[in-house]
Amino acid sequence: MRADRAETAHGRVVGLQADDLVVFRGIAYGAPPVGELRFRPPQAPRPWSGEREALSFGPLSVQPAPEAGTAIPGDPSECSEDCLYLNVVTPGCDGGARPVMVFVHGGGFTGGASSSALYAGERLARHGVVVVTFNYRLGALGWLAHPALADPDHPGAGSGNFGLHDQLAALEWVAANISSFGGDPGNVTVFGESAGAMSVAALLATSAPRRLFRRAILQSGAAVALGSLDAERVAEEIASEAGLSRLTREGLAALPAGELLRAQQVVGSRHERGGLCFQPVVDGGLLRQHPAAAMAGGSAAGVDLVVGTNRDEWRFWIFSDRTLRDLDESGLRRRVSQVIEGAGLAGRLDAAESVELYRRALEGRGAPSAPPDLYCALVSDLTFRVPAMRLALGATGARSYAYLFDWESPFGGGVLGSCHALELPFVFGTCANEIVSVFSGGGAEGERLSEVMRSAWTGFAARGEPGGEEVGEWPAYSPSRQETERLGRVVEVLEAPMEEERAWLDSALGPYGVGENARLSEARFSGDVAQRQRQGA
Repeated sequence: MRADRAETAHGRVVGLQADDLVVFRGIAYGAPPVGELRFRPPQAPRPWSGEREALSFGPLSVQPAPEAGTAIPGDPSECSEDCLYLNVVTPGCDGGARPVMVFVHGGGFTGGASSSALYAGERLARHGVVVVTFNYRLGALGWLAHPALADPDHPGAGSGNFGLHDQLAALEWVAANISSFGGDPGNVTVFGESAGAMSVAALLATSAPRRLFRRAILQSGAAVALGSLDAERVAEEIASEAGLSRLTREGLAALPAGELLRAQQVVGSRHERGGLCFQPVVDGGLLRQHPAAAMAGGSAAGVDLVVGTNRDEWRFWIFSDRTLRDLDESGLRRRVSQVIEGAGLAGRLDAAESVELYRRALEGRGAPSAPPDLYCALVSDLTFRVPAMRLALGATGARSYAYLFDWESPFGGGVLGSCHALELPFVFGTCANEIVSVFSGGGAEGERLSEVMRSAWTGFAARGEPGGEEVGEWPAYSPSRQETERLGRVVEVLEAPMEEERAWLDSALGPYGVGENARLSEARFSGDVAQRQRQGA
């Protein structure tokens, strides 16, 4: 290997020439968000003179230790608040003006890192694109929001969404520097999975679309956001758990990161059944309304979208939830009732009717229909597929393409099915990794599917259309036909797949993928933010 170099706005970086690619790791895109910079939007990194090596990944954002069996052996594990680093894989630092693909990792807004072997960008880059991955602040450090955290020097910045500010800073870095790495700053596609896809939806609601990227891919995630009052309650719970008598910026900034993480875990465990308590917030700054409402109003107009989910998303958690594996009929109805109530849909969805509809649907297509199967199918649709398809149709002025991924994992005798995150090794081509393939499977069929998906993703980045020679026909999604690309052992175009279930849930959901009470409470949240800002709170 020989070193290769690129100029950035802050200094020259040295990467490694690896066969036909150049790889840069650990390039700072923001100053360390520590001390006075904690709970503030990121600042530009300090310039350096001479050359700086970019050979090793930067630290992970502060996060809990991964659960047993969820981390890939050999992945970096060092965590630090000093985490604003990115990585670039390029075919050459040669002014080639190639399409750029910027990936936002998932992890429930509390975990994950761009340094995972799952996200190695080399095989994608060999399709003629420049791949950028990056870390951003997680958990309380990235997604806490409270009026006490509003920056008096920047009154329009809001009172939270620091992780979202980081993501925008990474995109700003790409716009300013990627041409030195052989990329075209005018042809950027942002793509993300799970919380990363939810982040992409939030980015689509900001001023970034068309300015910082022209295309977006959302894998297993759609538009989500907390209202400001809910976010404020979470912040106050964390402050109390950490021993603060009153929540202040100074008090939170003085807490050791480990104590803040401990309080975050305690509070997060209390809210497990209520959904993610760390996520984008409608705080009057970057997000002035729910991302779904912003996109309906045209914030994503002119942006091309690919939106999709995996058939059995919820089965990803079947090993960590013993009660789910042992579910019987009475337990099924009880748990579905709890889900309906937690989603604010009590009185609009009946648990028994929902279970029977899913039983008929699964049996009708020859799928297993035991209680765990029924629960996973319903919650997969409620949480992932229906909100994703709503986004595909609801983004005014955007052209959308839809997919349904149904390759099945061999792990555990096949119990995971086509679970959450399973498409990632096929998008990045890392199903060839012998450790990753234990989860993903592979072989000749898997490699063929990965080639199809890498061609679709990179073709979309280049042309705005995912169809092509390797992929075949992939028409745009329309309300009348709901054209959906099936990606699995069979690759084909489906019309309105699993439509009975989708229509059943869609008819009950409120405008933001949850119940009507969430819509009403958000209206109160927005007014509360405005009132506090007027009062200088």
